[in-house]
Amino acid sequence: MQKWSRAEMAARVARDIPDGAVVNLGIGLPTLVANHLPSGREIILHSENGVIGMGPAPAAGQEDYDLINAGKQPVTLLPGGSFFHHADSFAMMRGGHLDVCVLGAFQVAANGDLANWHTGAADAIPAVGGAMDLAIGAKKTYVMMEHTTKSGEMKIVERCTYPLTGVGCVARVYTDLAVIDITPQGLVVDAMANGLTLADLQALTGAPLQARRSG
Repeated sequence: MQKWSRAEMAARVARDIPDGAVVNLGIGLPTLVANHLPSGREIILHSENGVIGMGPAPAAGQEDYDLINAGKQPVTLLPGGSFFHHADSFAMMRGGHLDVCVLGAFQVAANGDLANWHTGAADAIPAVGGAMDLAIGAKKTYVMMEHTTKSGEMKIVERCTYPLTGVGCVARVYTDLAVIDITPQGLVVDAMANGLTLADLQALTGAPLQARRSG
């Protein structure tokens, strides 16, 4: 079994974002998507701290720490890009002006519930940020995450056991093993890493999977 690298995961997400979309990339893995957007496709990147029109990450030595994303990482600004008040940024998120958001997650449930802000552990630091606004405000919510935790616990589950960020909001999950759509008929596998069978993937997934039917 050969897992997809983080760059390969980001490239798969980037490939599925349509031309002209306004997209928010969440903290962590999703920020990598900015470096893999297809050339010739206009995709407008938004950050909740008040930036729109971001480009890829700056080259080493070219960072400007006055221009950062919500994860405090330096970013670039494309021609026509701008930065503005935090409140205006949240108005965009809550007003349905984002076509897609890509978020990380601790758990995703079979019905599209998302848990990505708190594990419930006593020593964990809650960090919801704008995730609730993004998950519900965007027209489509994608999740990008490893398929299991470092200790092997399943992250795609029948029902979330961690505090929820949003209910029924996730449309598609991208992991290092597969791309899975969340549909009214259940979890549908769109693609898998090389050497992986549906049975292999099911053994690492806490909810029933089905293969996409051709035709």
